[in-house]
Amino acid sequence: MAASVEVVGLEHAYDAHTVVRGLSFSLAAGGIGCLLGPSGCGKTTVLRCLAGFEPVRAGTIALSGRVVSSPDRVVPPEARGVGMVFQDYALFPHLDVARNVAFGLERRSPRERDARTRRMLELVGLTDAGSAYPHELSGGQQQRVALARALAPNPGLLLLDEPFSNLDVDLRERLSVEVRAILKEAGTTAILVTHDQNEAFAIADQVGIMNGGTIEQWDSAYDIYHRPRTRFVADFIGRGVFVRGVAEEGGRLVTELGELAGDLPPDVAAGDAVDVLLRPDDIVHDDASPWRATVASKTFRGAEFLYTLALASGTRVLAVVPSHHDHAIGEGIGIRLEIDHVVAFRAAAGAGS
Repeated sequence: MAASVEVVGLEHAYDAHTVVRGLSFSLAAGGIGCLLGPSGCGKTTVLRCLAGFEPVRAGTIALSGRVVSSPDRVVPPEARGVGMVFQDYALFPHLDVARNVAFGLERRSPRERDARTRRMLELVGLTDAGSAYPHELSGGQQQRVALARALAPNPGLLLLDEPFSNLDVDLRERLSVEVRAILKEAGTTAILVTHDQNEAFAIADQVGIMNGGTIEQWDSAYDIYHRPRTRFVADFIGRGVFVRGVAEEGGRLVTELGELAGDLPPDVAAGDAVDVLLRPDDIVHDDASPWRATVASKTFRGAEFLYTLALASGTRVLAVVPSHHDHAIGEGIGIRLEIDHVVAFRAAAGAGS
């Protein structure tokens, strides 16, 4: 049965070095969560604590209401009902695919074991690969075998540690969609660790942005992107640039690219300097616009260009423009803002005016 997950005030340290501090989140049974953040933020350590591989210094981890980790209680990994998919797949090279998948089913009868193995191979789309050996499979197929093996014992919680890091970009994108579909069909609660935003957004129902050992925001991918609660989250997600503006009465923000309407941050009053987040999809190429920018650099992406544009103030912003608009470096073009979700923060101390 799928487990719910409740983590409250989690702390972990290696000797005197605190790696995880005051971390909390919850995930409903059958949900897919993701811990996303830069290298060294503590996300893999959290995964190891969930698995029972690491003790906790403070806080609790509960699965379906049962505390499995606290400073004075540690349920061993094998008694947690937790499965794990490792970064390097960890398949047994001397066992064929069917026996790899069946490895954790030794307590079941041969008939039950064979039926469960067939069901798992069917689930991951490898029905005809049972007699193959790992070295005969592609990287994507090996990853699906590892997933089938982890799901076979029907764990309450499945943990995935950077599961696509060894695969090429195109395969990672395709497998992200496939793995989400597999997990949803199996009804398994899962938590993924990754540094890849595309993977996180493709797979997870809830994403936690980690920074310095804690979660800055635990939310849907949509709200993480469009409604970041902290400057770190806004800066980490997407390819945004902060542009200086001034807050006015009525929730108006005045920037060098015009006026925007939105909710002011609670710590901002009229007349305060603000930093407004502009992402490439917020800036539209418009030759009729009175606001001009100079093409500083460009990257061809087939259907589109990613332009780096220099504004009159010297601030540089990014814009995605259809590739039939092929502007030369140094050329001036018209642009305008088209923003559905205005994101702004009090101006960073020491930043330019």
